Amino acid sequence: MRELRDSTIAVHAHEFYDEKYGVFIPPIFLTTIFEQRGETLLTDRGTELKYSREENPTVRCLERVLATLEHGADSLAFNSGMSAISATLIHLLKGNMKLLVPIEVYGSTLQLVQALESKLGVKNVISWPETQDIVQNIIEERPDVVFVESITNPTLRVIDVVEAAKACREVECSLIVDNTFATPLLVNPLKLGSRYVIHSLTKYLGGHNDVVGGVVVAKDAKDVTEPRNGLSLWDWRRILGGIMQPFEAYLTLRGVKTLEPRFLKACSSAREIAEFLSEHPKVERVYYPGLASSPYKSTADRIFKVKAYGAVVSFTVKEGRQHAIRVLKRLRLIRPSPSLGGAESLMTYPVISASKSIPETVRVKLGITDSLLRLSVGLEDVQDLIEDLDRALK
Repeated sequence: MRELRDSTIAVHAHEFYDEKYGVFIPPIFLTTIFEQRGETLLTDRGTELKYSREENPTVRCLERVLATLEHGADSLAFNSGMSAISATLIHLLKGNMKLLVPIEVYGSTLQLVQALESKLGVKNVISWPETQDIVQNIIEERPDVVFVESITNPTLRVIDVVEAAKACREVECSLIVDNTFATPLLVNPLKLGSRYVIHSLTKYLGGHNDVVGGVVVAKDAKDVTEPRNGLSLWDWRRILGGIMQPFEAYLTLRGVKTLEPRFLKACSSAREIAEFLSEHPKVERVYYPGLASSPYKSTADRIFKVKAYGAVVSFTVKEGRQHAIRVLKRLRLIRPSPSLGGAESLMTYPVISASKSIPETVRVKLGITDSLLRLSVGLEDVQDLIEDLDRALK
């Protein structure tokens, strides 16, 4: 049988069936403990099923779906995206190891990287967030671990995962890709050479602004369960207490089923909005990899699986900080709020939110100025969103 397509995987890959009742929708296992009658119950990956801080059947259903969507062997669901990133980096790194990360990453990720350096003695290599700079730093610095975002936040640079993975293979280091902005629908980094893929499930995979969660998907099952420096990644989740809760896992399973129609509609609207903004007299610059003028469109066309370019659009207004804040205050449909990937369109001001951990001089060089706004396009009618933007900008 041929490989199933993404939308089918999203609906069916949980692999749950209760023969007694003929139920194929996974229930919410709201239980702390599991019965032990002299022998230990084992999950399908061979780990013990005795306590929901370690394993839970509802969470396990979600993990199977996400591993299959990303073409991985196994995955671990966490109670937040940052919990997933933290556990993975702590698992892979120890003192005097080198970690390479671009300067333009999610602010909390950057804070974590800095903390790993000061607390654990990890040596950080901070790269400029362009593929050629990342590759050059990998070859010259020979890091142990490389962490990149497939689409950067908030200026939406598209990193060529193929080239980054090739360089990592050359120096024998581990590549981790945060694929939150692209989702498995645009790119599967594990198929292109990364060792791990991370998602904030709070965003597109949950999809409704009502779940906080994260996941790590591994290319090889042993990268989840086999010890490294004494503990496996599964062990780190267990002892740090970061497992996703069953109710949130259930909601995320529901969200994943509608990922494709939601995300592709939002991508289509985002492209139309980007084109509108690029011609607006109050807008100075638009960041969106789907525009013909974008320097990242050729990379996106080469590595993305479909002709879609994400559902986030960033842009700068001409009159600076005061105008940017006025736009936020004048929006009626679009909500001024952090996060992205939900049904509602959201706009955020990066210099006071996700990017505030980046030094100001570097932010300006990156294009993250006081004039920059980031729009997460939701599922509203695109013309209503354009009218809301036009009114706020004027």
